[in-house]
Amino acid sequence: MALTGRTALIAALGALLVGLVLPSWAGIGLVMLPLLAAVVTDLALAAPVRRLTLERSGEPTVRLGEATSVDLLVGNPSGRPLRGRVRDGWLPSAWAPGTSFDAARHTVTVPAGERRRLTTPLAPTRRGDHHAAKVTVRSLGPLGLAGRQADLDAPWRIRALPPFHSRKHLPSRLARLRELDGRTSVLTRGQGTEFDSLREYLPGDDVRSIDWRASARRSTVAIRTWRPERDRHVLIVLDTGRTSAGRVGDAPRLDSALDAALLLTALATKAGDRVDLLAFDRRHRAAVAGRSPAEILPAFTDAMSQLEPALIETDLRAMTSTALRMAPHRSLIVLLTGLDAHQIQDGLLPQLPLLTKRHEVVLASVADPRLDELVDTPRLTVKDVYGAAAAEQTRADRRRAAELLTRRGITVLDSPPDSIAPALADTYLSLKAAGRL
Repeated sequence: MALTGRTALIAALGALLVGLVLPSWAGIGLVMLPLLAAVVTDLALAAPVRRLTLERSGEPTVRLGEATSVDLLVGNPSGRPLRGRVRDGWLPSAWAPGTSFDAARHTVTVPAGERRRLTTPLAPTRRGDHHAAKVTVRSLGPLGLAGRQADLDAPWRIRALPPFHSRKHLPSRLARLRELDGRTSVLTRGQGTEFDSLREYLPGDDVRSIDWRASARRSTVAIRTWRPERDRHVLIVLDTGRTSAGRVGDAPRLDSALDAALLLTALATKAGDRVDLLAFDRRHRAAVAGRSPAEILPAFTDAMSQLEPALIETDLRAMTSTALRMAPHRSLIVLLTGLDAHQIQDGLLPQLPLLTKRHEVVLASVADPRLDELVDTPRLTVKDVYGAAAAEQTRADRRRAAELLTRRGITVLDSPPDSIAPALADTYLSLKAAGRL
């Protein structure tokens, strides 16, 4: 049972009347007995809540930062009309900030034997699954004094996918890919690229590309055209350990790594390469392999939506062995991890010979632009001096770690969050143009 504010107001006025006019038990009974009878009548005439039927519908996925909505179909199979309020409960992370109170509450009237649709707007603020909580229904009587209330189950799940902010860089990288692929007037030849076709020699063409045998069989000079290799294997390895939890700006490093991985996946898929995903810290958190080109990006975003940084040290030896099992043949292995000097020297360097023996390896790390700000800040106080010294020491450690990896044949990227994704895409295109895949 639930009493409304109208009941409380009438009871307060009745108490005032009793205190001023009829200060006796008879006065209390004269005022309160009719009110009690009205409350009981309201409860009797209110539509039963437990018999209501609830059905949900809507999009099961949404990009993080975008708005969506879920429909709740309320059915009233009883013989009395439902008048009241419905609160559609969701976890706090499913709402846009400051909107949960108004967006969750609906005033509804459902005639006997009919159904009504309620729409709840949502805007998740965290990646992952967001589950609906209880639906609270309050059915009021015709007098609006009291009603029946119950919490009902109406399960539903919305999965918030990574936002993919770096999608804006995809058209320009696809244009460069078309140039490499020979779909413009400029054709390039790199080490180990695949033969594409023959065409007539034009002034300015590289004479080393002339096919003398083909030219002897025709009346014009023929040259070979080349295109980057296709159907190569790209394995993206996401480090979900301790270093991925460090916040750069308003988001953890893992979010920037996910964005870079999505851009590389979209680009490599358009280039005709096969892309797999491995997320690992001390055990594998997600793995996507063997998907068709049409399924790769949806499968990656779905797997990435469930990833969260783990506050444990990554087992780089186990991660390397798992990556090698997923890439038994020559591949491009992209490690999205940190450039922590201790982790690199003690964890990754001993495993590098296993990776570089057969594979092309790229290590991409999300740099903190705050370090540059601390170094460039005017040093007016002792705190400024210590902050600048710590930032400079951190930058020097990262540079030394990058040099160690570069000397061992690793391509290293150390870029801030807003440029790590395009930098990784450019590195992929450069390797492809040079025939190193």
